[in-house]
Amino acid sequence: MNSRSASLFFPAIAGIASVLVVVAAVISTSPSKVTAATADPSKIKVDYPLEGSVFPPEITPPTVLWHDPSQSATHWVIQVSTKGHPGQIRVDSPGELLKRGPVDTQAGPPVDLTPEQASSHTWKPDPDTWDKIKKLAAKSPATITITGLADSTPVSAGKVTISTSADPVGAPIFYRNVPLMVSPTEKGSIAPLPAFAIPLIKWQVRDISQPESHTVMGNLPTCANCHSFAADGKTMGLDMDGPRNDKGLYALVPVSKDITIANKDMFRWSSFQVDPAVRTTQTSVKRFGFMSQVSPDGRFVVTSISPRNIAHDTKNSVIGFAPGLSDRLYNTNYDDIAFNQVFFPTRGILAWYDRGAQTLRPLPGADDPNYVQTSAFWSPDGKYLIFSRATARDPNPPGRPKALHANDPNETQIQYDLYKIPFNHGLGGKAVPVEGASNNGMSNDFPKVSPDGKWIVWVENKNGLLMRPDSRLFMVPFAGGKPRLMNCNTPLMNSWHTFSPNGRWLAFSSKARGPFTQLMLTHIDANGNDSPAIMVENTTLANRAVNIPEFVNVAPDGLEKIDPQALQFYRLVDQAFKMAQNNQIPEAIQTLRSALKDNPDDSMAHYNLGTLLANSNQTADALAEYQKAIDLAPENPLFLEHLGVLQVMNGQPEQGIALLQKAIALKPDVPEYQFNLGYILETRGDLSGALVALQKSVDLSEHKNARFLTELAGVEDKSGHPSQAIQYAQEALALAQKENDQTQTRTLQNAIDQYQKDATPTPH
Repeated sequence: MNSRSASLFFPAIAGIASVLVVVAAVISTSPSKVTAATADPSKIKVDYPLEGSVFPPEITPPTVLWHDPSQSATHWVIQVSTKGHPGQIRVDSPGELLKRGPVDTQAGPPVDLTPEQASSHTWKPDPDTWDKIKKLAAKSPATITITGLADSTPVSAGKVTISTSADPVGAPIFYRNVPLMVSPTEKGSIAPLPAFAIPLIKWQVRDISQPESHTVMGNLPTCANCHSFAADGKTMGLDMDGPRNDKGLYALVPVSKDITIANKDMFRWSSFQVDPAVRTTQTSVKRFGFMSQVSPDGRFVVTSISPRNIAHDTKNSVIGFAPGLSDRLYNTNYDDIAFNQVFFPTRGILAWYDRGAQTLRPLPGADDPNYVQTSAFWSPDGKYLIFSRATARDPNPPGRPKALHANDPNETQIQYDLYKIPFNHGLGGKAVPVEGASNNGMSNDFPKVSPDGKWIVWVENKNGLLMRPDSRLFMVPFAGGKPRLMNCNTPLMNSWHTFSPNGRWLAFSSKARGPFTQLMLTHIDANGNDSPAIMVENTTLANRAVNIPEFVNVAPDGLEKIDPQALQFYRLVDQAFKMAQNNQIPEAIQTLRSALKDNPDDSMAHYNLGTLLANSNQTADALAEYQKAIDLAPENPLFLEHLGVLQVMNGQPEQGIALLQKAIALKPDVPEYQFNLGYILETRGDLSGALVALQKSVDLSEHKNARFLTELAGVEDKSGHPSQAIQYAQEALALAQKENDQTQTRTLQNAIDQYQKDATPTPH
């Protein structure tokens, strides 16, 4: 017998993800002399498969699990029969106990089997026996009877009935295979995954007719997240991190057997810029493309972005996410390997990206800033979107105690309702609640529509979305109606579900076997009836987890490799940033130059290179790089401001001031821009213009800024307003004393003395 991973064991809530059993079952050539009827047995409990389970015709052998209350049974006979045909297959088995499977030594530690799991007996049919069982179970339900023997005396028995469907799965499943680790950070918090483990994430494909999955992508320098495929299997969308984990990138790439993600396939999301040059906008810290989904025809992508005119907090970043998300995303991490992360949006609107026009637009009817609108999924005809909606709120209200575990009452509470809205070629329409999946006191999320358009399957849980201990799958008609709890639900976390292209199978993730999520399947008939879950074995190791499974409408061998060529650029950008932090400026400059050889159209990289060159007194090169950045993104105020200041400093004052004023016109609320303009105007003798700009810099500062106040005081004095100068200088002095800056304190005190002299009338 080959060694294979044992299968699902529902009764145990905790346990491990993948287990290894070694059995020595053989097909008997002698007639069966043992039946349950000849015994006076104890009741064997068959733990897996469950009664009524339905298997795909192409799936590999499962591992049968059972508990035998008899203390005297030393071996077992497994018989398979159909109605009117008893004992058609008979196998002797030693009933090996369940054992933990192999682990990834680079990932975190595995979890031991629970006592209940460790006492499970196992039998895995060899491929020939399994093929015979599937053929029998395809004609009519087949009963598997397990009889425990003490020598040759029956002492226990149990049975379960299974079926083989006529419906094949028919498509491979694409998923992430991830390590789970509890990682403390320098700030005393818990991170979902340490930085060194990011390259350990694998993207794998499973053809269920094969005994193992194969890796199509791995060892990435940055994290790639939610993925989706067009209904025809010809387009893949993938949320990706850019430099410094900015969450701002997206890949749209044609699907082939060997995929290459090139720079031309990548673009940056924008928080809310209606700009045809979406690819070239600056890295956005305001957008989080949560659950971005490719339309069935591959033309559009729907995502969740920041509402208009929201005041973003970029100072308090969320660990593991880009700065600027803490105002609309609840995120925390727990010291719990099974549920160590919770995240869900509390603000956001839906927007759609047009692949042809390269534009990002809000979706009318799902763009109300008073609500959070997120996690939208397409109907198979592309005419409707089903999404989650709730009243918008602060993700981290002041005074709330820190939550310590999943479903802690101290988590920010949010219950989403499912809504349906017409896409209408991007014009949207009226969003209406889905009857049966809204206003039920629960949180409703991750709605997937069946390929025939008849059903919506979604996740229901108490709070938040998706990866929750109490997540359960429900089904409702597409038009809404009475919801139905699905039979496939396991005792712990059921989510990340995906329909097969033929609509007859649903794959999903579950933690029924323990903290390391496993891949499940259920059959769905034409009337929407689903069967108990079966497990796709050997999808991961004992200390790794399966998440975000997605059927791909290609041949079983239609996706073999993904080459993330474009990520080489972002790896080099990250290296350059770290070098600059360590004051390795020449090395950082050279690394950025190397990155730009691969991707010369990245405006932010040109800007960063220009800044390093300027700080290294390589002025001519810095001016050239800033100009390249502006040529690529002419409306970027940051680029305009930096080039303008550098031009002023190097003998081009008129051009520089014009660029600085353009930056301010685009972004008038940035105090630093106003300060730089005021300082430059002062040096050129335009005191009135300087006063206006410097006053704005002080007014716009979130907190008082001693430097801004000091400069404003000096210009007020030069302008003949010593009393105002004294007032601003005293404010700056108070800040300097508070920060215990002795040098600045002395300077300001001397300045105040001078201003007081200037304010004293000269005697005649």
